Amino acid sequence: MTKESETNDEERKNQIRSLIEENRKLVYDFGAKLVSDLPEVPDFYTFSGGLMYSHRDFDAFLQGLKSGKRSAIVSGFNASSSPHVAHLAVFDTNRFFQEKYGIDVYIPISDDESYVAGKVKDQETGLRNALLITRSLAALGFSPSKTRIVIDQLYTNIYNLSFRISRYITQSTVRATYGYQGEHNIGLQFYPSVQSAHIYLPNLFGIDNILVPIGPDEDAHLRVCRDVADNLGYRRPAVLHSRFLPGMDGFKMSKSMRNNAIMLSDSDKELKKRIGMAFSGGQVSVEEHRKLGGDPEIDVSFLYLKYYFLTPGEAEEISERYRAGKMLSGEMKALLTEKLLDRIHRFKTSYDKVTEKQMARMIMANDDIDIEKIVRPENYMPSEYLKK
Repeated sequence: MTKESETNDEERKNQIRSLIEENRKLVYDFGAKLVSDLPEVPDFYTFSGGLMYSHRDFDAFLQGLKSGKRSAIVSGFNASSSPHVAHLAVFDTNRFFQEKYGIDVYIPISDDESYVAGKVKDQETGLRNALLITRSLAALGFSPSKTRIVIDQLYTNIYNLSFRISRYITQSTVRATYGYQGEHNIGLQFYPSVQSAHIYLPNLFGIDNILVPIGPDEDAHLRVCRDVADNLGYRRPAVLHSRFLPGMDGFKMSKSMRNNAIMLSDSDKELKKRIGMAFSGGQVSVEEHRKLGGDPEIDVSFLYLKYYFLTPGEAEEISERYRAGKMLSGEMKALLTEKLLDRIHRFKTSYDKVTEKQMARMIMANDDIDIEKIVRPENYMPSEYLKK
């Protein structure tokens, strides 16, 4: 191994350790609490395996839910991106609650934020992306009758609530939280009010027991939102945090910057290539690995297996075999490939079967908008897909 590759490997190890530390900071520096400390957690893989690891008032949400209180989940998605494997933690958790308790899931897709932030070139692109995401959500098994997808340019009613909320969010708060300065456009500076309106939207339909599952990097948005609850006469939404995991190369996940995420739309060839290049916690040779063993806690393939596909007992068994040199990095990658191929194949089969009617039922829209016309595939699907 060259000095350059050794340095690169050490940098990746430090990145993975840094992500672990970011998960810890949310709990110890910002007042969140560990899910594992709760007396009872849902019987679902994202909880039993530790993928949903931290919270704010999740216990209160659960108490209200189990007592029959009208409840909802709000879970946003950015219109400049596409679903990838790491999103499954939140998607699967949302669907679990929807299927078990029959609650509504509100999914704001931030077409307006994507536009004012320059993530998409125009609002038309933001709308097309939002419709593609809607199709993916339908393919993931969300109920058309219990899912409310909010695309703001189709449901402009959201802005009335946004203006009401904006009265209680100061410029100082926006600057301190988001770092926006005078040179940033006012669309970006107003968007925290829109985001809070998304979260409090169920209140307009008589629902105030609200859960918001998010990634740790979105917690600041929720702190701003929760701080205005008393002014609005609303109950503070509960928050669940999904654990940060690294991208396939060991660095922080970024589709745009590093292309190190596995997309739900990846071909078999692309998926195998990405996993084949995944950062390993193994040794430089088979002989050395058999002798010294590997470190599963920095092995990207193991981390995805542990949190997405294995029971705690299975993860512990594989971890011990890997540390003892009885399981090779190639075998770890092969197991992850098998699991992910199965999951993505099932998703793609469902994606092809999604109907316009399903999508139309899920999208909230102004009364004067012909949503059934908008969701026609020729209005948003790539031309090469339409030719299939």
